Amino acid sequence: MTTVESRPVPAIEKIHPDLFIDGVWTPAAADRRFDVVNPATEEILARVADADADDARRALRTAADRQAGWANTAPRFRSEILYRAHQLVMDRIDEIAAVMTAEMGKPLAEAKGEVAYGAEFLRWFAEEAVRIGGDHTTTGDGGNRIIVTKVPVGPCILITPWNFPLAMGARKIGPAVAAGCTMVFKPAELTPLTSLLLADILTEAGLPDGVLNVVTTSDPSAVVSEWMDSGLARKVSFTGSTEVGKTLLRQAAGTVMRTSMELGGNAPFIVCADADIPRAVDGLMIAKMRNIGQACTAANRVFVHRSVIDEFTTLLTERMSALQVGDGADEATQVGPLVEPKAVAKVKGLVDDAVARGARVHCGGAAPDGPGYFYPPTVLSGVDPAADLMATEIFGPVAAIVAFGDADSPIDPGADDEVLALANDTPWGLVGYLFSQDVDRLERMSAALEVGMVGINTGLVSNPAAPFGGIKESGLGREGGRLGIEEFLDVKYLAVPVRR
Repeated sequence: MTTVESRPVPAIEKIHPDLFIDGVWTPAAADRRFDVVNPATEEILARVADADADDARRALRTAADRQAGWANTAPRFRSEILYRAHQLVMDRIDEIAAVMTAEMGKPLAEAKGEVAYGAEFLRWFAEEAVRIGGDHTTTGDGGNRIIVTKVPVGPCILITPWNFPLAMGARKIGPAVAAGCTMVFKPAELTPLTSLLLADILTEAGLPDGVLNVVTTSDPSAVVSEWMDSGLARKVSFTGSTEVGKTLLRQAAGTVMRTSMELGGNAPFIVCADADIPRAVDGLMIAKMRNIGQACTAANRVFVHRSVIDEFTTLLTERMSALQVGDGADEATQVGPLVEPKAVAKVKGLVDDAVARGARVHCGGAAPDGPGYFYPPTVLSGVDPAADLMATEIFGPVAAIVAFGDADSPIDPGADDEVLALANDTPWGLVGYLFSQDVDRLERMSAALEVGMVGINTGLVSNPAAPFGGIKESGLGREGGRLGIEEFLDVKYLAVPVRR
């Protein structure tokens, strides 16, 4: 990869490119830095502090020292900080979106959508902070009163991916703040700038020094291992690959640490014979093309009934072919670059494998020449179920269509069982999408899908009010919704003798 110095980006020039520990912006102890690169232009945007294990130790020690005082703050105090942070994020939506687009590539309009989505987590958990409940009852023998309270779990390790740098940070920081937990936060090395900007906003909103400590690094293993083995952290919340998640789970066992794991996905998108085809295509455009296909919720395997597959493929190809590819900073752009050269190579390899196994390319299928990490919107049909892209996250703008059922028997109930077996034939279980106009079919099939979330006649399941998460190798725990704050709380039970 060849990079060049960037043209000035005003929003980025205002960001502190250092570690944020105990309320102070500070260089890494070894004074090392690493480059943040614009994936559309290959220009260097900034050089940020490159932390090592010593920096990690200092950040976690700070969080541990501040835990007791922060846990004792009033819920309303924590709530008001999050409300102010929500408003500040929305006030600076254009600035934050420009930073996000520059460092990870998504179009400006989509970046603004993510900022608004992420800000909602701050507001949602501002509301949850003052609703942390408990229970009170009496033992069966009448001898004791049982008082159940919720207390902060303690210092938390937060690790976020590059694909939604504002939303994933807010989705973890929001409930931790609301619950009364201090934090060490490691954003992805590809997209640290948005996270540094968020830390600055939270400080402006009144978050006390040392509650949130941000550590950027090009060596995440050294930093995170230091945290995981310390015995000081009591919880880890991770969003990323299943492979890394399994490593963290093994490390968490050493200190019996609480874990939340939002891991990989291999989402099936099922279009039944009775589906509203234009609506299904609309849904797939959202489920497939959100964030340039770089999302764990992206529709990975598109199963379409043979009786409607030609209509569906034609309409989808028209929509995908019409998308404008380019630098996300250009307001006309609808599809930006992938995040790094490895991402392009991965998508190219998956498409080439599918074509070699007999898939037909309807549009796209080849990366363009020139600067930037681009791959065009691509539609494949006739995909062999044994193709590599059926067994891994594509993480790119490729729709892989697989036929099921009998073209001459659109009402054959056996087709439902056939496609459910295909959909569930994966170790992942994050989300699935179902399109049909038969209420009974939707109820039956959604119950049979082995996933944590189901989009019924919609391609969008993410919402701050919903409990986001999966089953099987897609993770543990839930983020967002009323359950989101519970991940950061422990249950304490008091036995009080009844005086007679």
